Amino acid sequence: MQHWRKTTEQANQRFEQGDLIEARELYLHALALAQVLFLRWPEADQAVAACVISHHNLADLHLRLGQPQESARYLCDIHRRLLQTAADPQLPAALRGAALQHSNRTYTELLGFIEAHGHYPPSRLLAALPDAAPQPAHTLKAEPSTYRYGVH
Repeated sequence: MQHWRKTTEQANQRFEQGDLIEARELYLHALALAQVLFLRWPEADQAVAACVISHHNLADLHLRLGQPQESARYLCDIHRRLLQTAADPQLPAALRGAALQHSNRTYTELLGFIEAHGHYPPSRLLAALPDAAPQPAHTLKAEPSTYRYGVH
């Protein structure tokens, strides 16, 4: 997880400096790390948060690049993955619970994107899913670390 954090911090710095190509490469690397850690990290909430943050950072970056369709794809991909994780009885309960909790945030972000930028093909596909809206989590707690969703 430490390597993911360091990579994300470096990407955020590049983003702030306007070096969007290097930021994208670092964000993609952070996403790859988060995806590897998703099922392996002992703290489920941190693992899910890292994956969500990585997707949302890339969505923000693609908006800055003027590529809202790519942004929509990242937002839909993470929301869909969280819904699938939450519904998979073969996964650990802690991971399913963390996925459900974070899906509330990804759903809100996706709705905000659609309101601001309209529908793009990935968001249309997601909206067609019968379980696109998450069920309320029984306990909501603060985000697991100082890393926030997105970089801005």
